[in-house]
Amino acid sequence: MVRGVRGATTVEANDREEIFRRTAELIVTMTTENGIVADDIGAVIFSSTPDLDAAFPAAAAREMGWTEVPLFGAQEIAVPEGVARCIRVLILWNTDKGQGEIRHIYLHEAAALRKDISGK
Repeated sequence: MVRGVRGATTVEANDREEIFRRTAELIVTMTTENGIVADDIGAVIFSSTPDLDAAFPAAAAREMGWTEVPLFGAQEIAVPEGVARCIRVLILWNTDKGQGEIRHIYLHEAAALRKDISGK
């Protein structure tokens, strides 16, 4: 069974190191909270808002050692009321866990995207 694990975070500035740091923080939190290991990942989709162009968020995963995991990056559409400087991640995970057992992670200002599960 393949399950989708969603997550999002924001950065303070359009800066390569900040994008890498916050993306890595999100990936580590998503994988730790769900017990995900790289060998069980089918693919990961990254997206970022148009105001982020200093780095590819997927490059942070490569830097973390995900050299064999298929990664794909895309740009979000510019929605006026959207969350600024936002990076979203969708991990396609091969697991026996049920949909209700998945922990989706929303950090920093991205918590506003899913107030129902982020506690903010």
